[in-house]
Amino acid sequence: MRKIGILGGTFDPPHNGHLLIAYEVLNALNLDEVWFMPAHVPPHKQDDHVSCSIHRLEMVKKAISGHKQFKLQPIELEREGSSYSYDTIKILKETYIEDELFFIIGGDMIEYLPKWYKIEELVKMITFVGVGRAGYSNDSIYPIIHVEMPLFEVSSSFIRERYKAGGNTEVLVPPLVKKYIEENRIYE
Repeated sequence: MRKIGILGGTFDPPHNGHLLIAYEVLNALNLDEVWFMPAHVPPHKQDDHVSCSIHRLEMVKKAISGHKQFKLQPIELEREGSSYSYDTIKILKETYIEDELFFIIGGDMIEYLPKWYKIEELVKMITFVGVGRAGYSNDSIYPIIHVEMPLFEVSSSFIRERYKAGGNTEVLVPPLVKKYIEENRIYE
């Protein structure tokens, strides 16, 4: 049986903070792999602009290249409509019967858990792993394994704004992601 962490999100763009989260949880829980799972249309971001799935998929591939324990899980991009975690995890549990799955979420999502679709059923299907994020509480009525990690205060929205302003992103995103963003002029 493999122990697999699942790190979901829009990854618009994936950044070094995502890689840090994946490494810290991988090591703290002795996981075999961490799957990066880009969301198609996150229910909590339906009104936000999200870059096209093809670009986000390619950026994740580039971000995790060279990290043998990091894998791409495109299941949500292969489905139409909103990406409800309950539906996705149900499919993954049916497909990867022998594996133990851990859903990695940040402090912002810990606070949002009571609003998740079918959360009562979801917490019975998968183990949640919470990582701290400044300005958010780690407290929850739901069972969560908390993993301490060094704070790396960066977000995808901060990086998008930095690109739009023509600012430096040198240490914020992996070099291959930075190159891809610039070559494809994604945030201009």
